[in-house]
Amino acid sequence: MNLARAALIGAAALLAVGPLAAASSASAQPDSTQSLRVATYNLSLNRNTAGQLVTDLSTPDNAQAKAVAEVIQRANPDVVLLNEFDYVDGGRAVDLFRDNYLEVGHNGAAPVDYPYAFTAPVNTGVPSGFDLNNDGTVGGGDDAFGFGLFPGQYGMVVLSKYPIRTDEVRTFQHFLWKDMPGNVLPTDWYSPAEQDIFRLSSKSHWDVPVTVGKRTVHVLAAHPTPPSFDGPEDRNGRRNHDEIRFWADYVTPGQGRYIYDDRGGRGGLNPSERFVILGDYNADPLDGDSYDNAINQLLDSKRIVDPQATSAGAVEAAHLQGGANLTHRGDPKYDTADFSDSAPGNLRVDYTLLSKHFSVRDAGVFWPVQADPLSRLTGVFPFPTSDHRLVWADVTLR
Repeated sequence: MNLARAALIGAAALLAVGPLAAASSASAQPDSTQSLRVATYNLSLNRNTAGQLVTDLSTPDNAQAKAVAEVIQRANPDVVLLNEFDYVDGGRAVDLFRDNYLEVGHNGAAPVDYPYAFTAPVNTGVPSGFDLNNDGTVGGGDDAFGFGLFPGQYGMVVLSKYPIRTDEVRTFQHFLWKDMPGNVLPTDWYSPAEQDIFRLSSKSHWDVPVTVGKRTVHVLAAHPTPPSFDGPEDRNGRRNHDEIRFWADYVTPGQGRYIYDDRGGRGGLNPSERFVILGDYNADPLDGDSYDNAINQLLDSKRIVDPQATSAGAVEAAHLQGGANLTHRGDPKYDTADFSDSAPGNLRVDYTLLSKHFSVRDAGVFWPVQADPLSRLTGVFPFPTSDHRLVWADVTLR
């Protein structure tokens, strides 16, 4: 590594990583034009035990890590959100992934350097102390604030070629679900005591400001819970709905007054600010198990532009796999995840959404057709990378 790097660990601490060099800040940044490629990728770099991800990334030989790194290298986004990347205190896993995988070329793909990174604690695996799944016992992943076998499982990372304004990052890990006006929290499932401590975010919500030239772009990152793995009360579907609603309110003037961040700051995003909403939102606009058309809270917003990324590989997969895909109402060209053929089938769940400050030049889903040699990076179950695909958009600041 020959560039200065910074990783923000937690909500406020700035950790410098790697040797500092003269003029390293200038050399680390792309040119000052206002074009930008943003992406989101649920790369499934999660493990079943704490510390295993660090072990796997400590050598350059992990097959899955090499494959997901190559996907990122071939897409080469300027800013990318990684979902399902286990959080490790101190940013050790993030540094190892950059050093041993992203900054090493794979199968002819050029190395890619992200001098700036943000990661922070998430709610997955954090014990709540309550019997949230009502099975008569307290403990385990289903009774955590977000489902996880240990704290930090299924975490998130923002990687950027542009500087992150670390002092201005807002995290919303501790925001309580009950404090959202008009929420759809199932009060007949959760006791009053549970409602008093239950956090909205199954992982977290982050507002990560990135400096692009002379302008600031707010990267709004999240990974709502899947709207499944529950019962008739639909507690996960309802939570998914309100996790998505959080960003809709955050970017809509007057709607986010109730919001507070982990440092006590209140309110939503200033209407003049530019933003991109990135992440695996576990919600398809037409198919799947979403509660009350959850993702349409974003897709139908007058404040938000949907680049509508597509791929030929998704169309081919839906045709070849059949099953539930044959009954879907949505066009398979928009699918971003290769789920079970019987149910729910392939869905559009990963999004790169934009404020109207941007114009879209191009957008796509990294899902090659089988005849393409790069299809070895997506494949079919058991996947060499992830059941999700990287989704990208090329945008220009107006």
